[in-house]
Amino acid sequence: MPVSQARVPTAEASRYLKQLCRHWSHKFPVEESGDKGRVPFGEDRICTFEASPDALVMQVATPDPAGLTRLENVVSDHLLRFAFRENLGDITWSRAA
Repeated sequence: MPVSQARVPTAEASRYLKQLCRHWSHKFPVEESGDKGRVPFGEDRICTFEASPDALVMQVATPDPAGLTRLENVVSDHLLRFAFRENLGDITWSRAA
């Protein structure tokens, strides 16, 4: 399954992780505990979050590359909306080989 990861430098990583998980918990069986979160967007589409004091690491996985691009965009767009007070810059995703 294609996987992609982005590391977003921010001192508010834990707050954004909680906001993203809470937002999607209305539609999906989200798991969130402290500095980790998991959002199953469907049987074959997953997003995980990990917060550290200086960054939020996001990883998405889906069976096809086009779906992976869509999921990267959805997750990035939501994070940027929640972080409107902070300039996070461009979110760059790296695909696993």
